[in-house]
Amino acid sequence: MRLVPLSDKVIVRRLEGEEQTAGGIVLPDSARQQPQIGRVLSVGDGRRLPDGSLVPHQVHEGERVVFERYAGNEVEIDGEKLLIMREDDILAVLES
Repeated sequence: MRLVPLSDKVIVRRLEGEEQTAGGIVLPDSARQQPQIGRVLSVGDGRRLPDGSLVPHQVHEGERVVFERYAGNEVEIDGEKLLIMREDDILAVLES
């Protein structure tokens, strides 16, 4: 199944959280904090302004991004958990 975002929405796959602390303690799933970093899988058409013009997205498919802690809505598609969020919820793009 394919998930296609509309307008200013972005589909993000959250990256895995840390499995152990800096001191070497292995964390169970219930104690892990959800990471705020993910990879953009798909973007919508862009944001529509009141005059009808379309502003394209600043983020692109494949980029790693940092987003707000409670950003987006989590959905499960074909057993995979994804986030659907507004582009405004993305704080930065990670570059290597």
